[in-house]
Amino acid sequence: MKCNLRTILLFPFSLIYSSITCLRNQIYDKGILPTKRFNIPIISVGNLAVGGTGKTPHVEFILSVLQDRFRTAMLSRGYKRETSGFVMADENAKSCTIGDEPFQVYRKFPKIVVAVDEKRVSGVEKLSGLFPDIQAIVLDDAFQHRQIAAGLSIILTCYNNLYVDDCHLPGGNLRENTKGAERADILIVTKCPSDIQQNEMSEICERLKPALHQKLFFTGYEYDEIQAVFPEFCKENFTLNDIKVNKSGILLVAGIVSPEQVLEKLKEFTKTINSIFYADHHNFNDKDIKQIEEKFQQLSADKKIIIVTEKDAVRIMDNSFITNELKSKIYYLPIRVKIHDNKEEEFNKILTDYVTENSRNC
Repeated sequence: MKCNLRTILLFPFSLIYSSITCLRNQIYDKGILPTKRFNIPIISVGNLAVGGTGKTPHVEFILSVLQDRFRTAMLSRGYKRETSGFVMADENAKSCTIGDEPFQVYRKFPKIVVAVDEKRVSGVEKLSGLFPDIQAIVLDDAFQHRQIAAGLSIILTCYNNLYVDDCHLPGGNLRENTKGAERADILIVTKCPSDIQQNEMSEICERLKPALHQKLFFTGYEYDEIQAVFPEFCKENFTLNDIKVNKSGILLVAGIVSPEQVLEKLKEFTKTINSIFYADHHNFNDKDIKQIEEKFQQLSADKKIIIVTEKDAVRIMDNSFITNELKSKIYYLPIRVKIHDNKEEEFNKILTDYVTENSRNC
């Protein structure tokens, strides 16, 4: 376990938190509190830690595997949305009405039914009623949601901060005891370097100690070409190669948990790069936009642009504080998950076999 001053000072409170979460899990494990089961395949994707593991790209990867073979839905609680209850994503949806991550999924996957509901059991019931032909539901960030039983449960842990090296909130980032990982069917070590070696994967496997029923996978990110957030305002189409050839400047603006990997990627294309980092799910206000404009103007380069993450892009699309001039300079960097060790086919087969064998509509 990695110890720092925060961990040491807050250790007594972490013990209290750990005891409460352990008691809660025991209550569910013993059936004292009910767990709802559905006759439809449900895939849960979550963490033991509070964010920073790359959950949204992995949810998107799973949806990309399922969407062409099965009628699939995604259900999220819609973190930081301004609505409540069950809300379907439609042509009127915005990040403020359904949350930034569900809105991102809705825009990228038109075949997927996207809905949000803080009460997952109710959400699944409503989805099943509204769409009787649905063959699978992917639950976003639902590992600790014990009221509903997922047939296939996936948890993520970050390469640079494995859950076995962490401790409970508030001294660390864990939502529950590491023993909770035993409930998962699949463990994924995320954000691995592209050149991760077999011996390192073996060492991590030894540390995580997956059970006999569990499969362990290692993933990293691949980056696609940058895209204009406001294409109607862009007079010229920047590419990553243009940035490299022209020695352009970049202002990276990110409101995610771990933006360092994005920053390192962009450094491959230019040395003239500044950054402004905000808290995860940050909603940009007038003051923020002015700060971004000022920082952008200070960037010393003949040609320069602003690059944001995909999650930030969906939050600024409807931002009324952004000027048209600034809109012409904002791009986002798409990312996608790559499964290491030539195990993508194995992972995809687990998903498709589970849905095929358990769907009422297959």
